[in-house]
Amino acid sequence: MKILHTADWHLGKRLDRFSRLEEQISAMEEIICIADEELVDLILVAGDLFDNFTPGTDAVELFYKTLKRLSKNGQRPVIAISGNHDSPNLINAPDPLARECGIILIGHPKTEILPFATEHFNIINSKAGFLELKLTNTDFPVRILHTPYANEIRLKEYFGENKEEEINKVLSETWKELADQFCDTNGINLLTAHLYMNKRGAEILEEPEGEKPIKIGNADLIYSDIIPEQIQYTALGHLHAFQNIGTQEKPVVYSSSPLCYSFSEAGQTKYVSIIEAEPDQPVSFVKKPLKSGRALVRKTFTSVEDTVHWLTGNPNTFIELTLESETFLTADERKMIYQSHNGIVHLIPRIKNRELTEQENPEINLNQNIEFLFKDYFKSKNGGQEANEELMNLFNEILNA
Repeated sequence: MKILHTADWHLGKRLDRFSRLEEQISAMEEIICIADEELVDLILVAGDLFDNFTPGTDAVELFYKTLKRLSKNGQRPVIAISGNHDSPNLINAPDPLARECGIILIGHPKTEILPFATEHFNIINSKAGFLELKLTNTDFPVRILHTPYANEIRLKEYFGENKEEEINKVLSETWKELADQFCDTNGINLLTAHLYMNKRGAEILEEPEGEKPIKIGNADLIYSDIIPEQIQYTALGHLHAFQNIGTQEKPVVYSSSPLCYSFSEAGQTKYVSIIEAEPDQPVSFVKKPLKSGRALVRKTFTSVEDTVHWLTGNPNTFIELTLESETFLTADERKMIYQSHNGIVHLIPRIKNRELTEQENPEINLNQNIEFLFKDYFKSKNGGQEANEELMNLFNEILNA
């Protein structure tokens, strides 16, 4: 059986003032094409389907159209769970209609999927946090432990968490009970979750810049060694870079977001994971690169001319631009820079030699006229940099208005 694992779509997400919708449309199209070309049998979408609890109509429409096409109108099951950016109730709302298209939407932890059947597959078993399905063209079932994002309130509600208990203990016991009851060697055994998980003893993985951090009270990190032994592949969502924190034999994979969503992701290649699995055997997986979207770039220049030259030669980018110079940018220089490129997200002027020694912090004489006082104030707030003529003219214009 072939399985496609993707996550962290963040449909509706913006980059500062820039919409990413057109790029997201292209990325969804690319994922659909990969699923079809690879003849995938099952799709797992591991949370953060939208970027916020109240997504716009364009994002919602793209979501449903994408899932319907991924399901091939009911021929291929698609299982999507909610993440920390999603409203569980919004994800759950269309589930009865979605099932007719082979789409299973899971918003809450410990959700129990009512058994149903389509022409191409049927749910043969289910329990809170677990489902088992069988495709008509396979001789074995697929078991899936599913854990959408769970904040502390949801954990207490669904898992009965006590304040003294660690989240590792809660999840470990829940998953082990399900795996021991349902996951034998006669089927494929999977886990999908939207969690901040790491390998015990490993370096702490950085959450994406601008991402809502997952911190469940004062609980410890969730560690990959609590995953039941029966699980052959764990499909995770939350971290935006592709990484396997498990082993080659039993992968625990963050499949990555489909686009670079912050400048901390600049230069990252994005992927989906394609898994080949069969009962009682180690899975194999490959990461398929995605090519959609504008590149995010962080660049530093020391002259306006070099800046403009690079910008005009790299139009299909979003850029965080730092410009180092001896003085502040003039209005004309800013205008020239912004007119040369339509994807400048941040323009950060950096004045050279801003470090002051203690000797460079003189006493301020309050008996000076206001223009000299302003110059002293500006210098003290800007690393010793003198106010230029343009700024002083503006100050005097305001002063005399």
